[in-house]
Parts: sequence; C-alpha cells; structure tokens
Amino acid sequence: MATASSNDMKSFYRQKKTNKTGISKSRKKSPTKHAAAIGSNIAQPAALVTHGGALDLQEDYGKNETVLRQFDMNMAYGPCLGMTRVDRFERAQRLRLNPPKEIESLLKGGKVNSECLWDGRV
Repeated sequence: MATASSNDMKSFYRQKKTNKTGISKSRKKSPTKHAAAIGSNIAQPAALVTHGGALDLQEDYGKNETVLRQFDMNMAYGPCLGMTRVDRFERAQRLRLNPPKEIESLLKGGKVNSECLWDGRV
C-alpha cells in the first residue's frame, strides 16, 4: 500500500488563508446591493419608492385590520380564497373550529375590509 507524501495531501486539501480577524476571505459576508428591507440604511431601488417618498412595502392599516389579517393567515380555519371574511368565519363556526369572538365583533361591527388579505393578489 502506497502512502501519499505530505505535498500531495496539502494540494488535495487546500486550506483557505484567513485575514487578521480570523475570517476566511470566502466566508466574509458581502453587503447586498439592493436590500428591500424596511428600515435598511442601504439605498432603496427606485422601483420600491413611490412619488411621496414612502415605501410600497408598507401599507397603512389599523389595529383591527392587523387582527383580521392574522385571522386570514391562520390556516386552522380553512382557506380564505374566494370568500369574504364573514363567510370564512361562519364556515369555521359551522365546522366547530372555534374562531375568536373578537373576529366576529370586528366583522359584524363594520368599518373593516370584508375581503381577505389575498383578494385580488393571487
């Protein structure tokens, strides 16, 4: 059985050199060019900025809409596409899935969007 010399092993398992911080050059994280994150201090691409200077990623809605959007995202009450929030809530009640009473009071109280979060987007 032949043994490999140390030169052959070094060329087979090449080590990456590290800089002074101990991080190899290939593992350094490079900053992204266009970060689309809200609150990022990197310049946003022009496509994400509206004429008013606000980001398109951020929509204005209140606490009630936030609660209803969480209801839309909760798949425990079944799919929400193709039906209103009220219909989905009533279906969940019929199926004894125990949807929150807060949702019912928001939906029956009015002044909220009756369509689900995904209406017109999918």
